[in-house]
Amino acid sequence: MATPPLIDVHNLGHGYRMAGEMMTVLSEISFQIGHGEFVAIIGPSGSGKSTLMNMLGCLDVANEGAYLLDGQDVRKLSDNKLATIRNEKIGFIFQQFNLLPKLTAYENVELPLIYRNVPHKERRKSVEESLSLVGLIDRMHHRPSELSGGQQQRVAIARAIAGAPPMLLADEPTGALDSRTGVEVMDKMKELNARGHTIIVITHDLSIAEQAKRVIRIQDGRIVEDRRNPE
Repeated sequence: MATPPLIDVHNLGHGYRMAGEMMTVLSEISFQIGHGEFVAIIGPSGSGKSTLMNMLGCLDVANEGAYLLDGQDVRKLSDNKLATIRNEKIGFIFQQFNLLPKLTAYENVELPLIYRNVPHKERRKSVEESLSLVGLIDRMHHRPSELSGGQQQRVAIARAIAGAPPMLLADEPTGALDSRTGVEVMDKMKELNARGHTIIVITHDLSIAEQAKRVIRIQDGRIVEDRRNPE
């Protein structure tokens, strides 16, 4: 029996009412993403990719269609259940890192696990393993202001993977970094994918998208291309 996909999106549509008129942002979006895939969703500003990211990350719910995440129909869930899914099933990596400035690297990575009521001993093991994986165990007691941009993004990656969520959702993960550091961060994400993590990168940068194994291109709220990159 085939393993069901991690993500199953079918005829997803979304829009907003502005000045009495309905503005369509997404229309007839359908795709599946399996466990362990590395997918880039690419498109220019205004294409709808950020709205799609919000749907995939359970930050918003579409007006139309279906979105099944790990077999659950997201559109039928309460706000509290959506918050639980965001905490347990999705690791977020943001362009601006979104680290809390008064907390150390260790504490930033630990915080989502505290919200999840993970016991202290298990939290410590998970945090230290995650920081070791991104090469920052020796910097775990440093605050964000004491770390470089690349180190801050690696802390954000450690925070995203600490609870072993099924999916990592990265929004322009190299956008605030210089080119050399951006390469290092993408190398780390490829390493995580090789370890079995499902990774979805939202980007406008073709050079970033080409490092994924699959590219879904959005334009004017619709999918215009879905292709595999050569190995």
